[in-house]
Amino acid sequence: MTNWEEVAGNWVLLPPQPKGLIHFLGGAFVATAPQVTYSWLLEGLAEQGYGIIATPFLNDLNHNAIAQRALNRFETAYQRLGLFRRYLPIYGLGHSMGCKLHLLINSVYGVQRAGNLLMSYNNYPAREAVPFVEQLNSLIALDLEFTPSPERTFEIVKQDYTLTRTLLVRFQDDTVDQTEQLKTVLEKQAPQLVSYLKLSGNHLTPINPKELNWQPGKQFSPLDALGQWFKQQFYRDIFQLKKELLRWLEPVKIQ
Repeated sequence: MTNWEEVAGNWVLLPPQPKGLIHFLGGAFVATAPQVTYSWLLEGLAEQGYGIIATPFLNDLNHNAIAQRALNRFETAYQRLGLFRRYLPIYGLGHSMGCKLHLLINSVYGVQRAGNLLMSYNNYPAREAVPFVEQLNSLIALDLEFTPSPERTFEIVKQDYTLTRTLLVRFQDDTVDQTEQLKTVLEKQAPQLVSYLKLSGNHLTPINPKELNWQPGKQFSPLDALGQWFKQQFYRDIFQLKKELLRWLEPVKIQ
């Protein structure tokens, strides 16, 4: 497998003959180094023949601007790598806030994807998502909110989301997930294009180091047993997630 390469502000992983291209956008506070924080999942998809362009970003209140910058970076890398010279289906893969950015890319900027895979959609108001904002409001009476707001985001999706195959993934123990609300919005437009999965795991399941190196002590203790159980549970959930993403990408091939 080729190593990660930085191209136009993106982290890129291309197999020799990619059969598709995945534009990945991560969660708000772990998106600055997606080649590290999401390495296990992204490298697993690359091993199955999908080129990965993962765009880092810093979170701020203007999500429209973040989406535009992410799209511009992706398209610059796409051009520099010469991927436009051959047909490759392009998929958007997002986690948490990354889902919102892909929705904006498809809606505000009218980008047509072969499909979007959205894991753990999250779109809370600023004062709930970023506690510091609430402190600012109480101190200096600022009325700060994300652009677009959660309500406005749904309005944009209802009006302008470019119809495409969309997979929605939520995790059983995810306490901040808002996939159900998004599912309701998308199914009103084109229910035949929306797939929905509820998997074992939590909001952090897609965030994964390449390897968990839990080393038991000289005498196996209850803490060691807990560590081994956590490792097994972690890999069970992430293996299942990767399998289901590939099943959706290649429904005929994956059994």
